[in-house]
Amino acid sequence: MLVGATAAGKSQWAHEHFEAGQIVSSDRLRAAVGTGERDQRASRDAFDVLDLIVQRRLKRRLTTVVDSTGLDARRRAGWRLLAERAGVPAYAIVFVTAAGVVRERNRARADPVPSKVVTSQLREASSAAATLAHEGFARVSSPGAVQLVPPRFLDALDAAARQREDPMTLDFGLQLSRFDVPGHPATTATTLAAMARAAEDAGFTSLWVMDHLLQIPQVGREWEDMLESYTTLGYLAGVTQRIRLGTLVTGITYRNLAHLAKIIATLDVLSGGRAMCGIGAAWFEREHRLYGWEFPSLRDRFDLLEDALELLPLMWGPGSPRFEGRTLTVAEATCYPRPLQERIPILIGGSGEKRTLRLVARHADACNLFGDPDNVRRKLTVLREHCAAEGRAPAQIRVTHLAPARVVAGERLGPGAASVDEHIGHYRELAQAGVQTAIVGLGDADGAESVRRFADVIGAFAA
Repeated sequence: MLVGATAAGKSQWAHEHFEAGQIVSSDRLRAAVGTGERDQRASRDAFDVLDLIVQRRLKRRLTTVVDSTGLDARRRAGWRLLAERAGVPAYAIVFVTAAGVVRERNRARADPVPSKVVTSQLREASSAAATLAHEGFARVSSPGAVQLVPPRFLDALDAAARQREDPMTLDFGLQLSRFDVPGHPATTATTLAAMARAAEDAGFTSLWVMDHLLQIPQVGREWEDMLESYTTLGYLAGVTQRIRLGTLVTGITYRNLAHLAKIIATLDVLSGGRAMCGIGAAWFEREHRLYGWEFPSLRDRFDLLEDALELLPLMWGPGSPRFEGRTLTVAEATCYPRPLQERIPILIGGSGEKRTLRLVARHADACNLFGDPDNVRRKLTVLREHCAAEGRAPAQIRVTHLAPARVVAGERLGPGAASVDEHIGHYRELAQAGVQTAIVGLGDADGAESVRRFADVIGAFAA
């Protein structure tokens, strides 16, 4: 929140340090709902709109700069409360500008604020500067140079120092979620091969693709390129030697489950025993509708998922037993050739505490979690409780974590962009929370070079 009299330099400072879309200006909203930026009759409507925009942005945990005078203590308290509810730190930037400078700037405007109003604002700004420290802000500062640091990296440098002094080990996986590479689709195959080989060279131990036929809205637009997952994994198996291969995660509604077992067994054989089985209850209803698949209720999808978790190991194991499930019957669980691995690892996607993590405790070799270290700890506490109920040791379940991440040297563009040291610190915090494999959701289009930039992060956690 910017606090200061009109013409104190707030808007100029905001535009020098933040993107235009991050700034919510009361003056501009007056112009949008009234006759211009100085239309005081439109102030009430403008602030109603401003409050709504701030609320919706904070709900999405987006960086938001409130560019108004900030002199109304009740409004400040309201915005700070919105930030608190969203778990976003609120900062107050106080502009104590000389009265003569403020008045000179105001007079130079085409539509200056009345002198008596400026006098009142200067007086209020002086008193506000003394009271802000007691209003519960994360920090009260004067305007200066700004470096935006995402919340997950705020303590990262301290954690990176701990990693250097007392190293922990951590495996890294790479998820490829975008295929609109330069020159696509003619260049897609060669670009993917280069990225996969770069991943092996950088030290990634696993390579993942999404199981979707349309690009998902969390990543890009529907008409962007999206490759079929298991065809892609078969290709990647042929251009790599060591890295493990899987989907994050297979939707159980997209294929006949016995056929899915055959697909994954084939991948395992042709990759030399490198297949992993990521699986989940599916969620993308529009994709089902466009491709003509049924989209059962969540309860029915979980029944189908549990059937899959019981059927797949039977298909990959000895003999040809009959399978009677909740949603399907397989007369003979026949699959030749068998996988090369004695057991293909099964990872369940999702972290629902009542049913998903119970299924992890009962059936899975790995789980996949999201969120900050505190969320990871909370989910693992729940998982341990389910393991106790199932009579299973939690140590038998590998903990993986998926999040977008990119190594950058300068400007932070895109989700998860940070320096090498910031990433090292963040992954140290995740490792301390219990994560054993950090899966990097690489969402940019820099190809193999973007993958190679992660090598120094991986190296900091090597055994």
